Amino acid sequence: MNYFCLLWVPLFYLLRRTFANEGSSAGIWAVLFGSITAIIQFFLGYLTSPGGFGFSRWLFGFVDIVSVPVLFPLFIYFLIQILRGFSGEVDFANFAMLWLIPIGAFRTLSWSATNDPILLVITPLLWTALAAGIPFFINLMLNSFQWYTAVISIAGILILPVLAAATYTVFFSQQTLLGIVLLVAANIPLVLSLVFDILRR
Repeated sequence: MNYFCLLWVPLFYLLRRTFANEGSSAGIWAVLFGSITAIIQFFLGYLTSPGGFGFSRWLFGFVDIVSVPVLFPLFIYFLIQILRGFSGEVDFANFAMLWLIPIGAFRTLSWSATNDPILLVITPLLWTALAAGIPFFINLMLNSFQWYTAVISIAGILILPVLAAATYTVFFSQQTLLGIVLLVAANIPLVLSLVFDILRR
């Protein structure tokens, strides 16, 4: 499980690059920023209290485990695009996944003692679900000018991080069957993004 947590994000990044065939002009910056974030997390620890079950556990999963670690690099890349700080074709998904590589390495070290499959297996799957799923909705909105695609995209962008944190919470509550259903649902945009990348080749 430790190897899965360490290697899943970089391996999925390489798989997606094979299909998407997109550039990586800002890749070194993503890895650098991710490394700085991992160092800061090492000194600060968790930002929220894990609590037990219910909303406190969901908030912990949202902020410290699953959603914010992916939303933050996506937001940074959005600012970079606005400021035109980088040239090239690095997309949201590539940038976020490169950012997550050092964070995944740090989390592997900090979570390895627990040997918890929720942290070491489910969490990396949710990271890539968000890192590829949210950009899928962003691209859907940017590439189509129909009002209904904008509504679907905005709803997907808002719901997916909530769903990912809920998946973590449900697995933590040992509701395995429901957790699997939510995990599959959270990965549907990721699968669609891969299918569209393959079809565009």
